[in-house]
Amino acid sequence: MILAITNQKGGVGKTTTAVNLAASLAATKRRVMLIDLDPQGNATMGSGVDKYALENSLYEVLVQRCAVEEAIVPAGEAGYDLIPSNGDLTAAEVELINVIGREQRLRKALASVQGRYDYILIDCPPSLSMLTVNAMVAADAVLIPMQCEYYALEGLSALMETIDSIKDAYNPQLHIEGLLRTMYDPRNSLTEDVSAQLVSHFGTRVYDTVIPRNVRLAEAPSYGIPALLYDRNSRGAMAYLALAGEMNRRHRVVTA
Repeated sequence: MILAITNQKGGVGKTTTAVNLAASLAATKRRVMLIDLDPQGNATMGSGVDKYALENSLYEVLVQRCAVEEAIVPAGEAGYDLIPSNGDLTAAEVELINVIGREQRLRKALASVQGRYDYILIDCPPSLSMLTVNAMVAADAVLIPMQCEYYALEGLSALMETIDSIKDAYNPQLHIEGLLRTMYDPRNSLTEDVSAQLVSHFGTRVYDTVIPRNVRLAEAPSYGIPALLYDRNSRGAMAYLALAGEMNRRHRVVTA
């Protein structure tokens, strides 16, 4: 399964979710690859890979300067594979602007390796760019991390329109895999209100698991490791393990 982790709103925990969910799924013995589709390269650094010392990156894959296999690197003890990125990726959008079929570059690149993995997670940039379109065209489904606050609902409706547009134009099978409530604080009445609205509107597509505000989740990236390796018993690490279990049960993904 290929999942695009996306939300056009920044600061909602996309990269935190991408890195920690990848590590948690790997910990449940699933075969996982994480693709860093954000030129900031935060998922790359958070996976313990130096974005300034890449031989090949997603940029080279998208502009067809190397095969996807040549860009894959292991994320060490985290247990998953990574296609890393850095600032070079911003050039890909410019270089592809007049290329026919530019929306399909990522999907075509992944075709040769897709069968090796149970999950391929794509960490998208916080904007509706050609990179995000590539992710949605390549993906089976979209995972939407979001905070339970008023403006999040506004942004969600815009994202839904985008998903519908991609479905109509390029990828009829695309659907919402799930909405993940992040930075969750049940003591906040607005959090509870927005959460109830989400469940009312999206039903079972809202994950039962919620990701709490957690210092360990915020600290782990500075060490270049997921929270699972930084502090396995932290509330944040346990929440992502619970999310991995929930996803595996939904899809009955068994180990190879």
